[in-house]
Amino acid sequence: MAYTDIDKPSDYFNTILWTGASDTAGRSFTGVGFRPDLVWSKIRDDTYNHNWFDSVRTAGSDKELNSNTTGAEGSGDTDGYGFISSFDTDGFTSAPGTASGGRNLEYNQNGNTFVAWNWKAGTSVSGTTTGSGTSKAYSGSVNTTSGFSIIKYIGNGTAGHQIPHHLNSVPKMIILKNITGGSENWFVYHASLGNTKDIHLNTTGASATADSWNNTTPTSTVWTMSDQSAINSTDGNDHIAYCFAEKKGYSKFSSFVGNGSTNGSYIHLGFSPAFVMIKLSSGSGNSWNIFDNKREGYNPDNDALFPDVSGTETTTDYLDFTASGFKIRNNSSAVNTSGSTYIFAAFAAFPTVTSTGVAATAR
Repeated sequence: MAYTDIDKPSDYFNTILWTGASDTAGRSFTGVGFRPDLVWSKIRDDTYNHNWFDSVRTAGSDKELNSNTTGAEGSGDTDGYGFISSFDTDGFTSAPGTASGGRNLEYNQNGNTFVAWNWKAGTSVSGTTTGSGTSKAYSGSVNTTSGFSIIKYIGNGTAGHQIPHHLNSVPKMIILKNITGGSENWFVYHASLGNTKDIHLNTTGASATADSWNNTTPTSTVWTMSDQSAINSTDGNDHIAYCFAEKKGYSKFSSFVGNGSTNGSYIHLGFSPAFVMIKLSSGSGNSWNIFDNKREGYNPDNDALFPDVSGTETTTDYLDFTASGFKIRNNSSAVNTSGSTYIFAAFAAFPTVTSTGVAATAR
């Protein structure tokens, strides 16, 4: 019996925190434990954007994406107020932007607090897409052990366009953005919603019936696109996709139903979580909520940040992290309306049981 696929999750996902030291200075960040391929960062106590940089699109002043906006790559304010200039062996480096003679407020604003969530891929892939329409070039980076890939592809505007993800297993969640077309939403495929619905990372909206995924469930080799221009543009726009397969003891992509009580649902994961992102999918008006084990790191003080808004983190206590999952401790509609469905993505701090059958401890 395999208790876990990964004994040390921090080799593939890790959160780091820091406090800004200089409004104008660049800065190197270490302690990630690996060279990250996706860095998602946010100033915690100010209202700048969520910033996404990845190694496939490469670092640079024109490479940021912002999950709280619909903007194309490089259209946010990160180039003005700092950006990631390199991915390093144990973290990343930021550089000042162009605003006010060189500012680094997004990464080093003096006295402010910051968080970065980091994922490792690492093996380069490339080729041409398959399925209907004209084949297009794609490139990417993948880690089959942790079930994570980053794929950059060109749209062809044809329903049935198939994009290889290289995970060698079926992805349970795909986060996708048109990076050259302006004003396009962030699309999310989540296995709990199925292949006839999508939901947007940058809004508070509910899941909606749509043919974004061509009503086709991803396979162990590809996912399939409709002819929708936002995700498969006929004019050949570039798109980026972050693909996640589920790995026992390391990651989980599922759903739960709220009970409206402060003694809320317990969600078993098979690991103690390092990161949990929850979204009300059966109704609108509530943001995605991110919790991690570093920003406060103790129960019940797990403060939320919101991918779809630039706001500061809250101080409302929503849930507890446990040795094997998480427990809802609040009846807020953000996480626990009675009878409502919530989807989530979770990554491990450590598995409940190691691959040899021994009870794991935090490390």
